[in-house]
Amino acid sequence: MPIDGEVVRADSLSGLAGISHGFFTRQGGVSTGLYGALNCGLGSGDEPRLVRENRARVARALAAPRDEVMTLHQVHSATALVVDEPFAPGKLPRADALVTRTPGLVIGALAADCTPVLLAEPRARVVAAAHAGWRGALGGILEAAVEAMIGLGAERSRIHAAIGPCISQHAYEVGPEFESEFLGADPRNAQFFSRDAAPARPRFDLPGYVEHRLSQAGLAVVERRSPCSYGNESLFFSYRRATHRKEPDYGRQISAIVLT
Repeated sequence: MPIDGEVVRADSLSGLAGISHGFFTRQGGVSTGLYGALNCGLGSGDEPRLVRENRARVARALAAPRDEVMTLHQVHSATALVVDEPFAPGKLPRADALVTRTPGLVIGALAADCTPVLLAEPRARVVAAAHAGWRGALGGILEAAVEAMIGLGAERSRIHAAIGPCISQHAYEVGPEFESEFLGADPRNAQFFSRDAAPARPRFDLPGYVEHRLSQAGLAVVERRSPCSYGNESLFFSYRRATHRKEPDYGRQISAIVLT
């Protein structure tokens, strides 16, 4: 697992000139308790000043000119937004992917089991950050991010995509109605479900499904760097782990990318 300090990095993005990225872990921040230490979720119950400092550390780690990372009010949608400047304070749009060609503007996706995806097209200098939970991935958030990049001049065949840390299939038990929704959309989605033994509940391969959707999009590179957020407690926050423990809240890790 390629971790440089507190950051998971994708080989396919690290080799691109003028682009800096990172799938940040929970290590290296200033938050404490349930949120220790690099909690970047302003929607959590953590102290906002600590979250802002954590996010500033992420921006500095990417050598950005401003101590700021743009994120969204994520709602498991298929909406991708093109941005060229920071949002007004308290005015976060409800969407699940950000796309930009503005140098120095750090964009990111928050997660605590869902799949973060970072994308870059080096020749057109367009980058994107997407939050792909199961509903967003099924609904088309990845394709929406790619189309928004193309709208800014990117070529599909030059886009590099990297899939970050998320919940693994082993830890992701789901109900029969969940499985039925995927099979109703495409019977071939059966490949992303497994059972330990009949009639056990199915387990869903979220990173595998995200990789499949991206591979179908005709991109240059699709790289998977997806250590399990549920199973690696020292490195990642996990909504499902917190729920199983009946903890009152959980932190969010951030994945971010910027044109330098």
